[in-house]
Amino acid sequence: MSLVHLLLFAGLVIAASSSSPGSRLILREIADQKDKAVELNTTNFDSVLKDTPAKYAVVEFFAHWCPACRNYKPHYEKVARLFNGPDAIHPGIVLMTRVDCAMKTNTNLCDKFSVSHYPMLFWGPPIKFVSGSWEPKKDKSEILVIDDGRTAERLLNWINKQIGSSYGLDDQKFENEHALSNITNYNQISQAVYDVEEATAEAFDIILAHKAIKSSETGASFIRFIQLLAAHHLSRRCRRGAAEILVNYDDLCPSGNCSYEKSGGNDTLGNFPICGKDVPRGYYMFCRGSKNDTRGFSCGLWVLMHSLSVRIEDGESHFAFTAICDFVNNFFMCDECRLHFNDMCLSVKTPFKKARDFVLWVWSTHNKVNERLMKDEASLGTGDPKFPKIIWPPKELCPLCYLSSNQKSIEWDHDHVYKFLKNYYGPKLVSLYKEKSVSGSKEETVAATEDLTVATNALVVPIGAALAIAIASCAFGALACYWRTQQKNRKPRRR
Repeated sequence: MSLVHLLLFAGLVIAASSSSPGSRLILREIADQKDKAVELNTTNFDSVLKDTPAKYAVVEFFAHWCPACRNYKPHYEKVARLFNGPDAIHPGIVLMTRVDCAMKTNTNLCDKFSVSHYPMLFWGPPIKFVSGSWEPKKDKSEILVIDDGRTAERLLNWINKQIGSSYGLDDQKFENEHALSNITNYNQISQAVYDVEEATAEAFDIILAHKAIKSSETGASFIRFIQLLAAHHLSRRCRRGAAEILVNYDDLCPSGNCSYEKSGGNDTLGNFPICGKDVPRGYYMFCRGSKNDTRGFSCGLWVLMHSLSVRIEDGESHFAFTAICDFVNNFFMCDECRLHFNDMCLSVKTPFKKARDFVLWVWSTHNKVNERLMKDEASLGTGDPKFPKIIWPPKELCPLCYLSSNQKSIEWDHDHVYKFLKNYYGPKLVSLYKEKSVSGSKEETVAATEDLTVATNALVVPIGAALAIAIASCAFGALACYWRTQQKNRKPRRR
């Protein structure tokens, strides 16, 4: 690296450390250089890894004189371009870095990590590298040696296995930040079908990570929500995964004591991914924010709730309301958000009898949350500048939804709002699969359509028999599924 580049890098690091939002310069401005991987040395090693917003880091120790290192660099850069720089495809997840051990100033740094060959790659949370070290025989270290990363494909596969993602070298960036606003483009909601799957899988991962089923009450809440997903999730593979959890729940959580760890067998909750093992991760599309810490999971969760609300029948409306309220109250880890949502649930005094009423309640609740967050984000400057919170739907999407509006209030035509919601979160949400798949091939389009099909043609059954909707995936057949579900719901007789 030339002196000019070193001075440029040093200036960026100083700028990043001088202001709180500046840490993102490491991922966004550093890529003004030709290389995407960030060059580290003894001077900046701790500061860069301490300030990065990324969840994980890869550190490559190499020597510039090493022919194998030079040949490996293009492979490493192929992966780095996915995660580093202003044009990163998946920003804020992995910081890709390198250290030149042939530089005398880096000798002690390379010795701290017991570098025995070139190139040698390490993986771990960035903060663990700060003032850290690694030894070959050290037990339970959070810093791991990447033992299978000699090509770009193998390195990315190794990373995918570590974080449960499914990134590909050919991934392209979905330019949400270049759109005027995806919420005013009626067609863009079709991209959110991916986000609903990912938000469902992420919610399930949070339950596993926090071991959140702690009592009979939280267990019952979990079962009710999984029943709702098994019946009405828009993704067939998520319905199938929910059905499998219901079938096996008694064995996975005997007497309410769940086993969460992933193992080689099928005896733990962690071995039953809610949407299957192949659900894309890290691909928020409609819900991708212009900043690393905005939108994403929370947006995907709202789309999931809207999509569930428009798929239920009248007799299921209050069950669905209770299932969603209890799920958020027991398993949503943002405490302030959870309490606000619970207050809105408690404000409902009369059970819902019509599905229409529940659809409109989810919509009005979402608008109340947005209205509160608009004020908070405006005063604190924490909102997404490209996607500010708004009262929804805007007139651009549904002019007939508005009877009148001014700066202080809006008078809604609830009949038109309901019709809009039914179509927007129903047929329109899944319309992308009728046109193309992410990968684009005809065969994959057919497979995607089969795996992500809205349950509009399924036989309508009571929510308590939700497994009947997933009969295609149930090894015991429809009758066995129904019987097992009824057994789970039976109350024990008092002796």
